[in-house]
Amino acid sequence: MSTLSPDQRFEALKLVLPPAPKPLGVYKPFLIVGNFVYVSGHGTVQTDGSLIIGRIGKDMTMEEGKQAAHQVGLAILATLKANLGTLNKIKRVVKVLGMVNAVPEFERHPFVINGCSELFAQVWGEENGIGVRSAVGMGSLPDNIPVEIEAMFELH
Repeated sequence: MSTLSPDQRFEALKLVLPPAPKPLGVYKPFLIVGNFVYVSGHGTVQTDGSLIIGRIGKDMTMEEGKQAAHQVGLAILATLKANLGTLNKIKRVVKVLGMVNAVPEFERHPFVINGCSELFAQVWGEENGIGVRSAVGMGSLPDNIPVEIEAMFELH
């Protein structure tokens, strides 16, 4: 799959993008500065526009949290495609910050955020699809979503 473009790799995964989320506050969901694309925190937007809701360790399992992070990754891809027209303009993933809405005893935040990181690695390949990352726990997140993720990408 290494000779395929990011758009072709995404197509091969047979995944469906949700609608690109609209800002729910005073911020830009997408911003280009120099050679970098910054994507604001995205939530668990599904293809019908609804959100995955719940707290990990209380309302959902760790595996369900990982699936929620995968869905956030799809929402980020939707924003990239809506603003750039293609994923092929992204050279590499630079940074991912994953925030996990979990009970205080939960300690597997990196496992949950792998749902997004694994998706990016599939789209851009291991060399360019894996950047630096933080995965942290939060006492709550907007609308009680289980995961919020922001990211930074380098443009070609």
